[in-house]
Amino acid sequence: MIKQKDKNASRKKRHDRVRRKISGTSERPRFCVYRSLNHIYVQIINDQNGTTLAAASTLDPDLKEKVVGKTKKEAAKIVGEAAGKKAMEKGIHRVVFDRSGYVY
Repeated sequence: MIKQKDKNASRKKRHDRVRRKISGTSERPRFCVYRSLNHIYVQIINDQNGTTLAAASTLDPDLKEKVVGKTKKEAAKIVGEAAGKKAMEKGIHRVVFDRSGYVY
């Protein structure tokens, strides 16, 4: 149990360290990923305005059917493609990847 706390505390430290260095702009918004035990959430954020430009997750109604029975890796790929498609529709072609302290 203590090992789990240390692991999560280390992730939060990495997240804070990364967030000090990167920031999303209107030209290159921040591509933020959050992984829970069962789901994955993706947001494309403009930090200058504090707005979310596009978002996708495994809980979205249009993606929920596509993700059923898939592995976490396959589900993450589907969510990433959906977020990329939404970003391209809004004219976003470049982003800054915010890994939120996770190791990718």
